[in-house]
Amino acid sequence: MRGKKGYPGHLHLVLAVSACLVTACATTGSQNGVSGTALQKENKALKTALAKAEVDRKELKDSVSKMHMQMLEKDAQIKKLEDRQKTQQKVLDGAIQEVVRAKAKLASLESKAEAASNMAEAEIALRNLKLELGAGEKDPDVIKAKQLMKMSALEFEKENYGGALYLTSQAMSHIKAGQMRMRPLEKIPVIKGEILFAEPLSLRVLKTSNLREAPDLKSKVLATLGKGAPVVGYSYKGEWVRVHSEQG
Repeated sequence: MRGKKGYPGHLHLVLAVSACLVTACATTGSQNGVSGTALQKENKALKTALAKAEVDRKELKDSVSKMHMQMLEKDAQIKKLEDRQKTQQKVLDGAIQEVVRAKAKLASLESKAEAASNMAEAEIALRNLKLELGAGEKDPDVIKAKQLMKMSALEFEKENYGGALYLTSQAMSHIKAGQMRMRPLEKIPVIKGEILFAEPLSLRVLKTSNLREAPDLKSKVLATLGKGAPVVGYSYKGEWVRVHSEQG
């Protein structure tokens, strides 16, 4: 009887412990389940953030590449313009030399006195322009006028008075262009769409052109400018440039 009574008690104890173990396992499993879900959510959030960061990085890289290409394009455009300007200047200098040589071959009808008088007048005008400009030695029109005056003096020494007169007239064109830039622009209302230059520009007319009252082919013609005429540009609208010429 003692054995029989003890056995159920022993069995009950085992079952109770087993029950406790099962409960403990269930509780532990539940805690692990909650922790695993949180980690999954955190991993998902990290993946989303990483994907967004990758998209942002790619967009930034594309933007930098685009800006780099635009910079290269601008550099190429500037170099092209500089090369074109150098070529045009060489052509112009060559044309001037051709005219001087042609003058030397022809019998000069101009007198020595006339050439000397014009050269003296140009020297005075150039000196006054440098005084008005202040730092005139660096002004492009002053520099070009000085070069032409030196060439004129050399042709005068060779007794090529026609060539000397021609070079002096070219120098005077640059001197007058510099003088026009010194004149204050009249208070004229800016037309809609008109853009002012940062500073007045010394320009030359590429072909015979009509100087009009307004940027319109139907507007009144004020004067006709010949090819090579010096003008000073103050602003532009489309293909039109507001200028001041020797004729006003």
